[in-house]
Amino acid sequence: MTQPSALRSLLFLLSVSGICASFEHENCKNYDLQFDRVFSVPGDVAMLNSTLVSPEVFNFTSVSYNISWYDVEGQEMSDQSGRFLVSGGTLWFLDLKMEDSGDYVSIVRTPSKCFRQATKLVVELPVPGECGRPRKALQTLTNMVTDILNCPLKDYISKLNSYNVSSHVTWYRGCKRIVDGTDRYTYLDKARLKIDGVERKNNSFYTCTLSFTLGGTQGSVSGTIEALVSEKYFLAPQVHEPANEIIKAPFGSNFSKRCLVFVPCVGKPYADIFWRKGDISYVLKTTSDQIYSPKQRTWNQEVPITGVWLERVLMIPELREEDFNINYTCLALSFRGIPTGYFTLLPEDPNIIVPIGSALGGVMVLFIVSIVTYYVFKLDIVLWVRRTFPVLYTNTDCDGKSFDAYVAYPQPCALGFSKQVEAFALCTLPQVLEKACGYKLFIAGRDCMPGTAVVDSVEDNIQASRRLLLIYTAATFPSKRHASSTSSNNNNNDDDSSKSGGEDVYSDTRQQLEYVTAMHRALLERSLKVILVELEPISPAQLALFPESVRHLRKKQGAVRWWKNPSVGTSGLDASPSPSSRFWKEMRYRMPVRGKRGTYPEKTALLTL
Repeated sequence: MTQPSALRSLLFLLSVSGICASFEHENCKNYDLQFDRVFSVPGDVAMLNSTLVSPEVFNFTSVSYNISWYDVEGQEMSDQSGRFLVSGGTLWFLDLKMEDSGDYVSIVRTPSKCFRQATKLVVELPVPGECGRPRKALQTLTNMVTDILNCPLKDYISKLNSYNVSSHVTWYRGCKRIVDGTDRYTYLDKARLKIDGVERKNNSFYTCTLSFTLGGTQGSVSGTIEALVSEKYFLAPQVHEPANEIIKAPFGSNFSKRCLVFVPCVGKPYADIFWRKGDISYVLKTTSDQIYSPKQRTWNQEVPITGVWLERVLMIPELREEDFNINYTCLALSFRGIPTGYFTLLPEDPNIIVPIGSALGGVMVLFIVSIVTYYVFKLDIVLWVRRTFPVLYTNTDCDGKSFDAYVAYPQPCALGFSKQVEAFALCTLPQVLEKACGYKLFIAGRDCMPGTAVVDSVEDNIQASRRLLLIYTAATFPSKRHASSTSSNNNNNDDDSSKSGGEDVYSDTRQQLEYVTAMHRALLERSLKVILVELEPISPAQLALFPESVRHLRKKQGAVRWWKNPSVGTSGLDASPSPSSRFWKEMRYRMPVRGKRGTYPEKTALLTL
């Protein structure tokens, strides 16, 4: 061992032993020597930082503390103009010398504890013939693209910015100063140099020199980069999925979402993708976790752009409440940057289509059933409402009318007359409508005043009636020349025809007046409602012989068909009247509404029957 080497070793051992001896009386927790060393050259500025002021060591936000720095001999350091500057957890060497190399100890003291840590400073001589620093940071430039060099003095710049100390950076290529904006070089900021169209000749040493004034002393510090131009390149990753979107999923479902990243490159891309839940929780590959991410998958692409696709899937076997309303972020890590894409997971909106569809279907079914029910039971419903809520209808007792209905039917010796029709008009109708239902009818041949002119009788009594019941058969309306042929087709009139023999049959004047007056009031004046009562089936040929006004009225409002009454098939017009049959319900439905009456003869009569 040479004499200078032996001397340096002896000094180092003495310094270590001195440091240990000076701290023996303090029971400080020792965090040993920092892994990161500080390298510099004589004449430069060096910065040593203590990492003891951190939450991992103690709660520095709520506990008072002070920091002291000790040199290699164990002596506490203080500000020395032009040489040292102590600023809390940072020790500045403003003008380095070779003998400044060594371990420097920082001690943090609180009212109850203390902590210590050593930081190594290495001062080296520059390499002869080189303008840069002995220690160099290796960075790769991509050939034929625009690339960036990052100055390794970012910590110095950040610390000076925290002091509000102005500084500036000068870049050198080898020993030649680089002027901003010339020869494809651009100063992006204090820490980056942009090179447009990288070429092979850019393989070189680049030095960034940071100049500033601190503690009244002007100083500078430099960092050197060894730039290597690579034929294999990769550009900044491009996150295609997720695309900053909102995704909805149901509770308890199995959920997966892929992160898809494209890296334009030639060769292997130095990029990896990760999933992060929320702001700090990274998703691991362990399948036993509630949320995990399997192994990353890659595949190459040649056209239209050469590069590599990266894919990593986020898996959630069962969605729970705590998994919702959180941002899930995919990060593409590379020294080209860290682009991200995220999605927000929200609970799926309730599926209202099924209940709405069911409700609409139910309403539709209910509507159809209601329509069918009303169509089938319309008469019963209307008659029940009239009987139960008479106050809804106007009282007809004060309308100036004397009769509820005027009954018009073929009189004796008139066209279409038969004893069955006469029996229906004089017996059956009054028995049900008057006795059972309480209506008041005017029936010609029963209620006519003797000696009254036919014209006056018809006009006055129709005027005094609220309805007109027009009773007819197939033989009622045809002219005289068709009467015999029509009557021969009428099964109900066979006996009467044989009995009449050669007796003349003619159109009754009263019947003609009743018909003309009724049609005039019903169709022209619209002051009277006519109820057509059809006693037997009418064929199309027979209907064609009816007056046009009757055909029109029959088509417009229909007719009440006696012959559809079930008891008529065997008993004819003399069938026993049943007020509860559909024929009589329809008759009552078309008759005037007797509103606001105190008593209801109809109910008493029906109970008696």
